[in-house]
Amino acid sequence: MAGISIGGLGSGLDTAAIIEALVRVERFPIDALETKKTDDKKKLDLMSTLKGLVDTLKTKAKSLSTPAEFLAFNVTAGNATTASFKAASSAIAGSHTITVNQLASSDRWAFNGVADATTNLALADGEGVSFTYEGVVYNATVTAAASSLNDVAAAINTAATGKVSASVVNSGTTTNPSWQLVLSGHSTGEDLRISGISSSITALTIDATGPSPAGVAQSANNLTVGNNAVALIDGLTVTRSTNDFSDVITGVSISALTADPLTSTTFTVEPDKEAIKTKLKDFVDAFNKVMGFIHDQNTYSEEKGAGGPLFGDSSLRTIERTIRAELFGATATQISGDTAGFGTLKLLGIDLQKDGTLVINDSKLTAKLDADLSKFSDLFVDTDGFDNGGAAIGTPGYYIDNTLDSGLADKLVRAIDRVVKGYTDTAGNTSKGLFDARADAINARIKLYDKQIEDREFRLERFQASMEARFAALERTMAALQSQQQYLTNVSA
Repeated sequence: MAGISIGGLGSGLDTAAIIEALVRVERFPIDALETKKTDDKKKLDLMSTLKGLVDTLKTKAKSLSTPAEFLAFNVTAGNATTASFKAASSAIAGSHTITVNQLASSDRWAFNGVADATTNLALADGEGVSFTYEGVVYNATVTAAASSLNDVAAAINTAATGKVSASVVNSGTTTNPSWQLVLSGHSTGEDLRISGISSSITALTIDATGPSPAGVAQSANNLTVGNNAVALIDGLTVTRSTNDFSDVITGVSISALTADPLTSTTFTVEPDKEAIKTKLKDFVDAFNKVMGFIHDQNTYSEEKGAGGPLFGDSSLRTIERTIRAELFGATATQISGDTAGFGTLKLLGIDLQKDGTLVINDSKLTAKLDADLSKFSDLFVDTDGFDNGGAAIGTPGYYIDNTLDSGLADKLVRAIDRVVKGYTDTAGNTSKGLFDARADAINARIKLYDKQIEDREFRLERFQASMEARFAALERTMAALQSQQQYLTNVSA
């Protein structure tokens, strides 16, 4: 390497520049591999982006694939103070009435007051308070040295944690206090009353007489009686342990707010067409993003060349073909047999444009929704449920709807699954979905490029070392020849 240190002094050549140029030429194949590796990483990222767009489209299609998912309802009430209402997609349009006769309440009892909440009340250890709640007997005992009203409350809270709570309140005045121990059941309803209350502490007393059969307090110590909520819904008297009547009318959540036996409130359940239109818009937007991505990648022009790294990739064609086949694959027979005019997206006001995206004609869509919501939704949903006959996910039988009733959205969800989901058949053979298989193939190429680059970098290092050694030898030879020439010149002179 000594020849390199004198860089051309013997030969007059810039050996460092020559070696650098030779190495740069030898690096061209490595640079080409690095470019391929970078391109494949871009493809990997773009495949991940496309997978996300397809997953979003599937999610939006799923929200249209069954009656429960597709339909949305509003509830309009004549009196908002009687009860609150919320309709699920399983609701049925109709008008109803409700009268709230009684709200649910929890049981509350107060022991007779004492003058000081910190004064010990028990005469001996082991005295305390007992009661029954939900069929369980609770005993809260204290010691004589720690038996103040506050101590008794703490003992009750420890014994009946999460069931009955005890608190100490002053029902008197600052100058003439009356401290009372209050027991409160944590749940409402007639079956969740506190019963069998007794005190072995002489200074802590209570009238534990239970309520009447009608649920009216018979003891002044029974502050509130644990009672059920009672409502008259569509002429039917309904009782519940809480103020929730959500299981009375299918798909409608009802929560009683105010008891007024003299007031009847009418509430109407009707389709929320704006919510349906929003779901359709979200679906169209998701579809357009998938198709826009595919279009951008597959665009080609003489000036700019390919539109993206995935230009011509078969995965893009598979996704596009799968989606379009389900949404626009109606046969001529199906179209001609659709006398009501609800058999295609276009008839509902969702038009396919020249660039392959969808656009919604709002006025036409609204008119179709108003005309017949059932026929409108039937284009998208599977109304009788999908039957796969027990076939494994991904196997051909899984995607056969034996009921022969399946809407566009339902079919699209299953078609996307068929392409992108992996599965294991009955023989134990595993098949990966499109995106996973494509990612594996690209990652395998990247791994191969890394190995080839590593091998070529090693050979390039050896090549550079060889060139440096050869030029160093050349420098030494040239220096020796020049020295001999100078010696001969001096001798002849």
